[in-house]
Amino acid sequence: MIVHSEGVTEHQLPGLSHRTVAGPRQGLESLEVWVQTVAPGAATPVHRHDCEEAIVVLQGSGVLHLSGREQPFGPGDTLVIPRDAVHQVVASDAEPLRIVAALSTAPVRVHSAENEHIPLPWDGGR
Repeated sequence: MIVHSEGVTEHQLPGLSHRTVAGPRQGLESLEVWVQTVAPGAATPVHRHDCEEAIVVLQGSGVLHLSGREQPFGPGDTLVIPRDAVHQVVASDAEPLRIVAALSTAPVRVHSAENEHIPLPWDGGR
């Protein structure tokens, strides 16, 4: 199967656009792949999920907040997020941050740092 990104529904959150380019809708049972653009100065929510995540930075720079540490990153870097680690990705450059994220479960369930469920609009708010 080939997934053409332009044919995948794009979801907008404040400062973030999201496309799930591979996951349950494409027949995968234990993997999701997301393409996201984070606007300059914007960030993902502080969150955690019960799966591992690898994020490849295609464009832009930022800061990864991971388990109480701040780590700068740039194009070509890969951010490795362990299972259940509280984290946030912040776009710190003047250009948008473009990333591809692979998550080791499907569907991904996201929670706040305080373990409250965060519904994802691209999964119908589940």
